[in-house]
Amino acid sequence: MASVTIHHDEETPLVVESPIQLQPHKSHSRDVHILSIAFVLIFLAYGAAQNLQSTLNTEEDLGTTSLGILYLSFTFFSVFASLVVRILGSKNALIIGTSGYWLYVAANLKPNWYTLVPASVYLGFCASIIWVGQGTYLTSTAHSHAIDNNLHEGAVIGDFNGEFWAVYALHQFIGNLITFALLSDGQGGSTNGTTLLFVVFLFVMTFGAILMFFLHKRIGNSKEEYKNSEADVVESKSLKSLCKSLTSALSDAKMLLIIPLMAYSGLQQAFVWAEFTKFVVTPAIGVSGVGIAMAAYGAFDGICSLAAGRLTSGLTSITSIVSFGAFAQAVALILLLLNFSISSGFLGTSYILFLAALLGIGDGVLMTQLNALLGILFKHDMEGAFAQLKIWQSATIAVVFFLAPYISFQAVTIIMLVLLCLSFCSFLWLALKVGNASSPSTSE
Repeated sequence: MASVTIHHDEETPLVVESPIQLQPHKSHSRDVHILSIAFVLIFLAYGAAQNLQSTLNTEEDLGTTSLGILYLSFTFFSVFASLVVRILGSKNALIIGTSGYWLYVAANLKPNWYTLVPASVYLGFCASIIWVGQGTYLTSTAHSHAIDNNLHEGAVIGDFNGEFWAVYALHQFIGNLITFALLSDGQGGSTNGTTLLFVVFLFVMTFGAILMFFLHKRIGNSKEEYKNSEADVVESKSLKSLCKSLTSALSDAKMLLIIPLMAYSGLQQAFVWAEFTKFVVTPAIGVSGVGIAMAAYGAFDGICSLAAGRLTSGLTSITSIVSFGAFAQAVALILLLLNFSISSGFLGTSYILFLAALLGIGDGVLMTQLNALLGILFKHDMEGAFAQLKIWQSATIAVVFFLAPYISFQAVTIIMLVLLCLSFCSFLWLALKVGNASSPSTSE
């Protein structure tokens, strides 16, 4: 049965039982544009704030610990996120999810254990529903667009994910350029400089949250969303489907083979945020240099996301693209392990930016391809699939933030390299398994 499903996903436009067509086809790309812009406005503030936690809030490791609590909360709530998104609907989940990011950035105006920790816990909940909502909403939009225009579903999913992640990656570029501008000239440790930075970010995030209201509502793939209007009926059926989704995911060979790559994708993000900025960037070019290095990371992340999305058409193309991204990250990790001693002048700064670019390329590949892969292979339970993605990503991120203070940078880098190899081998096994199950005539 699996072979037939995969073959149709790769070769023919998807035909989904969709009893109601809510939106005309012309609105599909519009919603992708709005979703992408809203996310970049929200995350340019949050991303920059997150990058600064390990360098600004250093007293008793407040910044790093709060991030660990955030991602531990994110992991816990991700277990229930698919249920919440089914009850709320993906659009409402997106709107509510923005509130946690706003409050977290606001807490940085007065950072202490009584502001950052509660904000981190609440953000964990909001992050779980906004990301499951995003994956569900974007994939539903791609499905509708493919059906309405009689297009290859895999290509549409790739295009929409490529656009979203390319625009989203700009949050690192724009947010960190703002950080660099406002915290340069010796203002890195200035209270006035950081206060101004976070106030500007709060205004920008507000506009992003408002944009979410302009998204069209969409019908998800779950039967609860389009067969039942009463919330209590939806909740009753969703509780059963949640348990079934969680257990079936862990018995699905395809999901089990993807999980290591999901976990690594979270690990490599946490590595950049907590380790790379603290032990590589800051000693070489200072706190203000974190902004310019992460801007380079975001720029290459965005370029690679757009290119990867445009090139995605099915499992074969995904395999090739992931291989390229894994190679880029392997090169960066090996260079970090070799610990080249480079002067602190222009050459030294360029080397740091080069490493950031390689890491950005790898992240761009992993984000676009994992989302496209889940959209293609698990369209029968999109909320559950994207919840699994966030569970494993946030769990590994939490582990990094909690354990990083007790492990040397070199040890973390070695662990990263080993897990990259293991997760890539697992992914290749998946590609081989699905490829063998498909018809020999499969082509792209």
